[in-house]
Parts: sequence; structure tokens; C-alpha cells
Amino acid sequence: MYYEAGQHKAAGLPYNPFKAIVAPRPIGWITTLDGQGRINLAPYSFFNAVSDSPPTVFFASSGRSREVGVKDSQANAEETGEFVCNMATWDLRDAMNKTSASLPAGEDEAAFAGLEMVPSRLVKPPRVKASPVHLECRYLQTLELPSNDPGNGNFVVFGEVVAVHIDDAMIDEKGLLDVTRYKPIARLGYMDYAVVEQVFSMDRPS
Repeated sequence: MYYEAGQHKAAGLPYNPFKAIVAPRPIGWITTLDGQGRINLAPYSFFNAVSDSPPTVFFASSGRSREVGVKDSQANAEETGEFVCNMATWDLRDAMNKTSASLPAGEDEAAFAGLEMVPSRLVKPPRVKASPVHLECRYLQTLELPSNDPGNGNFVVFGEVVAVHIDDAMIDEKGLLDVTRYKPIARLGYMDYAVVEQVFSMDRPS
């Protein structure tokens, strides 16, 4: 099968498979505060780490241009200079999904999903208490990418990880984080997700 980007229907595919091809993708469950100190909690399926020295992550915010008003997570991170990544897990899948609802600006998605929040150490946005892993981040910069729709924007928000929280129960007897214990979920294409329940190791060639 072959098709040029955006022409999947001409190839006989009812839906664009791009997100199913680039999968699985970890979910960035991002906490921010607006200028009035109100909590915003939203999941982003374009999220990942980009370096480890210093540890740096990104989440990609798309759909609205700066003229229309970018998404709250991006706007808040840019305004306050901080955000938190809460790792979304199998046990928290329904709550994570609820926080993707489009609520009025300023309404607390964490409260809407029935999630308890706890303070962070080095940044002001709080953490999802039930999440076993959190990354406290200081905002670095936003990169604007081209968009096929003049009314929409594509932005990549970068943050430096300045503090890490890990539930002790997620650390194995060797002192390693065991992802099969906290079972992170990942985004696939369409309405599909995956959960990490099995891992394998391979030694790099010398």
C-alpha cells in the first residue's frame, strides 16, 4: 500500500493510520496552574523525553492558533514557567480519559475526574496523588511547527525535569523502576490504547 500524506482515503483506508503507525506513545498527563492559581489537568498523546542531561521532556499542543488562543496547558506553562507530568497508568485510565473532556476555561479537570492532588516540591502545579510517578518540570521554550490549517497551530512545549517522584512500591529488589508494577498506558491510533505488562532486555553489541 502506498499513498501520499493526507490521501489515505484514496488508498481505501477510512481513517488516517498515522497515529497507529507511530505507536505506542506515552501519555503526558500535564498539570499546570493558570495566572489565578487554578488547576488544569490534561492528557497529551504526543509526549516523550528528548534528552537526559539535563532530563528534558516535551508535550505537543495542537488544534488552536495563538490568534484563537492556545490550549490551557501550553498557555499556563508559558505564563507561569512550570508544569508537572503525571504518569498515566492502567488503574488511572478512566480518570485520565475524563480529564480529556473540554471543560470551560478555569474549571478544574482533576476535581471533575474525582482526583486528589498533592503539592509538588520545586514547582507550584500539584501532582495527581494516585499516580505512582511524577516529573516536576520548569518550562524551557515552545517551538511552533507548520500547520496545514491556517486557523490551527502546532506547538511543541519543552520542559526541564527538575524533580522526580516515584512510589517506593514501583522499585524492584535491584533498585530499578519496574514498569510492570505501575503499568503505564500508551496511546495508539484511533480510540486504542496499550498497557505495558511485559518487558524484555537485549545487550548492545560491543
